[in-house]
Amino acid sequence: MVTEKKKASLAQRFLNGIERVGNKLPDPFILFAILAVLVIIASAIFSAFGASVTHPGTGEELPVKNLASGEGLKYILTSMLDNFTGFAPLGLVLSMMLGIGLAEKVGMLDYAIKRTILKAPPALITYTVVFVGIMGNIASDAAMVLIPPLAAMVFYKVGRNPIAGLAAGYASAGAGFTANLLIAGTDALLAGITTEAAQIIDENIVVTPVDNWYFNIVSVFVLTIVGGLITTKFIEPRLGKYTGDAVEEALTEDPPKAGKALRNAAIAGGLYIAVILGAILLPNSPLTNEDGGLVPSPFLDGIIPIILFFFIIIGTVYGITVGNIKSSKDVASFMAEAMRDLSSYIVLIFAISQFIAYFSWSNIATWVAVNGAEFLKDIEFTGIGLIIGYIFFTAALNFLITSGSAKWALEAPVFVPMFMQLGYHPAFTQVAYRIADSSTNIVTPLMPYMVIVLSFMQKYDKKAGIGTFIALMLPYSVMFLLTWIIMILIFFFFELPFGPGITPFL
Repeated sequence: MVTEKKKASLAQRFLNGIERVGNKLPDPFILFAILAVLVIIASAIFSAFGASVTHPGTGEELPVKNLASGEGLKYILTSMLDNFTGFAPLGLVLSMMLGIGLAEKVGMLDYAIKRTILKAPPALITYTVVFVGIMGNIASDAAMVLIPPLAAMVFYKVGRNPIAGLAAGYASAGAGFTANLLIAGTDALLAGITTEAAQIIDENIVVTPVDNWYFNIVSVFVLTIVGGLITTKFIEPRLGKYTGDAVEEALTEDPPKAGKALRNAAIAGGLYIAVILGAILLPNSPLTNEDGGLVPSPFLDGIIPIILFFFIIIGTVYGITVGNIKSSKDVASFMAEAMRDLSSYIVLIFAISQFIAYFSWSNIATWVAVNGAEFLKDIEFTGIGLIIGYIFFTAALNFLITSGSAKWALEAPVFVPMFMQLGYHPAFTQVAYRIADSSTNIVTPLMPYMVIVLSFMQKYDKKAGIGTFIALMLPYSVMFLLTWIIMILIFFFFELPFGPGITPFL
C-alpha cells in the first residue's frame, strides 16, 4: 500500500481498517481447516443437546451426528480421500483448464486480446476495451494483468488519458466473472460447489456450468455499454487531459505467423461447432433427450468435455501454426504447465471438500437450512427482498475475503440449502452470489491485482495512491452492482430463464 504523507481522509482510514482486518485472516486453506474443526466442535455440542431436524425431502428425522465420537472419527478417517477426489468442482475445473490452459500457454488468448484492442477503431476503443476485459475472464486472472496496461497504452497513443484506459481495463476484467459469451472455468467451478451444497437437501439436483449462461450473455452487452459510459462520461472528464511525461515502450513482437494461426484456429473452432450442431440436429440425435429437446439432454450433461475438446482443437491448431507445438509431446507439456498453475487451487480444494463433507455428514447443514428457512418464513422475509439483501451481504463480505471460490465454498453450504427450502433454485442463488462478488472485486484493498494495477497507474501519475485507485474504481463498482440488481429483478419478475430451463424457483 502506498504511504500517504498527508492525513488520511475518513474514507481512506475506513479502507485501511478493512485492509488491516482482512490481512489478519488466515490463508484460505487454513481458514477452511479451522472451519472444519469448528464443525467438529459444533457437532459435539448440538449432539449433546439432542438437536435433530426433519429432512424436507424424505421426512426422515435426522439427529445431528457427533464428529468427535467414535463413529465420527471413523468417518473422518475413512472418507477423507473420497471427500477430496469426489468433490465435484475438482474434476470440472481440471478438465476445463486442460483445454483453456493449452490455449493460453501457446499464446493464443493473449494474442487474441491484444489484437482485438489494438485494432479497434478509435471511436470504439472504450467499448472494445470494456468488452474484451469482460470476455478476458476466459483466461482467468491473467486478464487482470494483461488488459489494463494494454488499454492504457492504446488510450495514450490516441491522445486520451491513459489512466482512464487503465481504469476501464481493470474494472471490466475484474467485474467480468459474471459475464461471458462462452462457458468459462469459473462457471464450472461455481456450478460444482453449488451442486455439492444443493445435494445436502436433494441428492438428485445438479447445477451445470450453463445454468447462468443466458444471464451471462446479456450481462456482456449491458455491462459493455455501462462500463463505456462510465469511462467516457465520468472517469475521463474527472481525470482531464493527460499532461504527464510517461513514455510508452514498444510492445513485445508477436510470433510472425500469429495472425495466420488465429485465423486457422477460428476456422477449426467453427468447423467443430458446425459438427456439434449437426450432431444435435440429426434425427434421434444421441445429444438430445427423448423429445428432441436440450433441457435436460446428454449435450448439457456432457458440456464440459465438449468445451474441453473445443479449446484443445483451437489451441493445438494455433500452436502448430506458430510453431510452438512441434510434436504430440508439446501438447501434453503445455497442458501440464497449465495444471501446475492450478496447484494452489488443488490444495485449497482439499480443505474445502473436508469442511463441506463434515458440514453435510453431521446434519448441521440440514439443521441450519431448515431452521434458517423457518425463521425467515416466521418474520415473512422470503421474497425478492431477501435475495437483494443477500447480494449486499456478499458484496460487503468481499472486502474481507477476495477469493471467489473460497467465499462461495463458505456461503454455499449455508445459503443454497436454506434458499432451496424457500423454493429458490440453486442456480438462481448462484447468480445472486456472482453479481455481488464481481461488483466489489475491483474496489477491495485485498485484491492482489490492485497493487499491480496501482504500479501501472503510478507510471503515468507518480502521486497516485490507493485513494486514487479507489476513487476511480468506485463508480464502476456501484454502477455495475446497481445494473446487475436491475437485471436480476427484470429476469425475476418477467420469469426469464437464467440458463437452459433455469428459473428463479425450483
